[in-house]
Amino acid sequence: MPHTHLPLSEPRERYLSASPLIDIDHPAVQATIARLRAGTNDDDDIERATRAFHFVRDEIPHSWDIQSHDVSRSASDVLANGTGICYAKSHLLAALLRGMALPAGICYQRLVLFEDPKDGYSLHALNAVYLPSQDRWIRIDARGNKPGVDAQFSLTDERLAFAIRPELGEIDYPGIHAEPVPVIVRTLEANEDCVEMYRRGLPSDL
Repeated sequence: MPHTHLPLSEPRERYLSASPLIDIDHPAVQATIARLRAGTNDDDDIERATRAFHFVRDEIPHSWDIQSHDVSRSASDVLANGTGICYAKSHLLAALLRGMALPAGICYQRLVLFEDPKDGYSLHALNAVYLPSQDRWIRIDARGNKPGVDAQFSLTDERLAFAIRPELGEIDYPGIHAEPVPVIVRTLEANEDCVEMYRRGLPSDL
């Protein structure tokens, strides 16, 4: 589907600022930004955004995919643990993009948790980034690809990890959040085992 109008939930400057979970100023985050920016053209916002996206999508495995018990919360946690679920990965990608002077935020979807609505629902996090050269926001999903999931950086049609199935009660929530929503923050803070959190503790809606 094509990229659509994405309303902002906060003033534009909030999409460039640091926060406890989007901890841009952490030394590990700064080092990663420096590595990703090395050799890039400062005028090429698409190259910077693509590098950050590919790093989080491809070099940071999703915790459920590798059955990691570590709970990553902040961007720096993801780098320290080398893994995170979609919530934490969206915090890292937002931090990297903001650190490259690209406004970035978080979007949410409500998805069937596994294969059947009887399994319950969970929130899924992805990102949106503003590209000055395009004068628009686009959504990108760095969850991590696997069989059946093929998310890509695209300026034309959205290539997200999951296609919404309204007939199953799934929702693509409108808007771009400057910060993780409170229910996500509470969930990450309340859990110490990522596998158990994923099985039983993920929030089902905003």
